[in-house]
Amino acid sequence: MMRLLTAHKILIGTAVVFFLFFALWESRGYYQRDDGWAVFRAALYFLVAIGFGIYFKNLSRWYK
Repeated sequence: MMRLLTAHKILIGTAVVFFLFFALWESRGYYQRDDGWAVFRAALYFLVAIGFGIYFKNLSRWYK
């Protein structure tokens, strides 16, 4: 039986990977289309991925 914390870690880890992927996707879009908003979206997705990564790293310490 999976603990709720383990399931939460799996979901947060998946979110980190997806947001990093979206950040790279938007970065590529900027270089291909020269879309200024793509840089903003890429930076936003990257910051969200960092935030989720920090949350993931500290999750075990916060919920003992």
